Amino acid sequence: MSLWLQPLPVLPVLVPMMAAAAMLLTRDVQRPIRVWLAAISFALQGAVALLLLAATLEWLPTGWPDGIGVYLLGNWPAPFGIVLVVDRLSALMLGLTALLGICTWIYATARWDNAGSHFHPLFQFILMGLNGAFLAGDLFNLFVFFEILLTASYGLMLHGSGKQRVTAALHYIGVNLIASFLLLIAIALIYGLTGTLNFADLALRAQVLHGADRRLFDSAAAILGIAFLIKAAAWPLNFWLPSAYSQACAPVGALFAIMTKVGIYALLRIGSLLLPAGAPAAFGGAWMFPAGIATLAFGTLGMLASTEARRIAAYAVITSSGTLFAALGMPGVTLTGPALYYLLSSVAALASLFLLLELTERSQPFGADMLAITQEAFETEETDAKSLSEQTVGEPLPATMAFLGLSFFACALLIIGLPPLSGFVAKFSLLSAALRTAEYGAPTLNVWLLVTAMLVSGLACLMALGRCGVRLFWIPETLQIPRLKIREIVPILILLSACGLLTVQAGPALDYLDDTAYYLNEPGRYVQAVLGQDSRHPDAAQAAETAATGTMP
Repeated sequence: MSLWLQPLPVLPVLVPMMAAAAMLLTRDVQRPIRVWLAAISFALQGAVALLLLAATLEWLPTGWPDGIGVYLLGNWPAPFGIVLVVDRLSALMLGLTALLGICTWIYATARWDNAGSHFHPLFQFILMGLNGAFLAGDLFNLFVFFEILLTASYGLMLHGSGKQRVTAALHYIGVNLIASFLLLIAIALIYGLTGTLNFADLALRAQVLHGADRRLFDSAAAILGIAFLIKAAAWPLNFWLPSAYSQACAPVGALFAIMTKVGIYALLRIGSLLLPAGAPAAFGGAWMFPAGIATLAFGTLGMLASTEARRIAAYAVITSSGTLFAALGMPGVTLTGPALYYLLSSVAALASLFLLLELTERSQPFGADMLAITQEAFETEETDAKSLSEQTVGEPLPATMAFLGLSFFACALLIIGLPPLSGFVAKFSLLSAALRTAEYGAPTLNVWLLVTAMLVSGLACLMALGRCGVRLFWIPETLQIPRLKIREIVPILILLSACGLLTVQAGPALDYLDDTAYYLNEPGRYVQAVLGQDSRHPDAAQAAETAATGTMP
């Protein structure tokens, strides 16, 4: 491996951390300096994410063997030292985080970064936490990075003003503190039983637990799973999300679209590594599938019941989490690749929807939402309605409203899963993969339950977003054409273009994600890469052989 490639895995954590530290040395009035520091940080993070993705694909001539990069902090061998690991899954999530971070930051520089203090440092810290969570090679550092991103999200959640935002933020903080406490308890129990928190070492040691130790380990894993389910917004632990996401300012709400997926990533990562040891129920279909169906139903009903556009978008986040839970809870890895494709498409679509709704609200007069709801509920008519002959028909649509309308239409297609965009490809792939699992012995009831839930959810999304679109774009006479900045338009176009690229390159993308799914089904490769890194480790060779054969010595 080339020397320049060796420290690459630590850069997604180091770059935003150093940028945030440098920003804290400046004052809030020195905004241009912070903006330039953030721009440099994002440029570096984007470049590093692309290099890591290329390295895991083994496109680089001096890349990592088997496409797995391991960075040993302080050169301490695993499992004793801190380990950062880059593989196909983590590189994919790092790339998605970089794309989302760049787009939401560009949007925020138009106005929102001036709405409160320390916006730019907090934004860098939350990206540091996200990147670190995807790279962490042990449970304790996963917890540390979780706390970093959550602490930064508390400040960003309170960014701006308003009683409703503060109330929602306090609920958000309280629930996540409880989840973090559960996570810490589970980590303590697991360390007491196994003597390790390193993912690779834990995958080996969990195989030799029996009797009471095994039952206690499963209990600790259940607590761990509950903590991740809270963070991933699984029902009934997601009551905090609609208010929090709908009350956050637009760029923060858009960035939060990926935060629930961190919990799903953790469940997928740990569950895949514990496969040879018999993954506990918290990381398998016994919990994930019914939790996913319930979450999908809850999000669907929430979208139908909501009248506010932002709250509909928040429930759409829950719906996407439910779809992922249900798909990943099915046996085997047939649905894992399409589920990851759906994750990419849904995160980009939901983020662009949060940004778009904030722009659209500027065209609505004060109280327009309440007036539309009242008229719909009581079937009232305007007293000064003009006759059909007097109405202006065929007025040219302003370019701004055309952009907002077409962008909303594209977001709706992506979330609902209608052709021709990537949302349709994702849901069609999930449905066809679910039907294929029935041929391999999957429970027929679960297959048809998933298919029915996804189809009904799509129909409900069509109704909810269609109703929302009519209220926003059925142009009233009092329409106010908003004045948009280029920095507010470009991020939405980038995110929607990314979904378009996923559509055009659906074949190669799904092939890559299917390969990632089969890689996750072979945890021995991960274990061998981590524990076989340093020849000074006394058990390195034995651990590598154990990982490759899947048997304990």
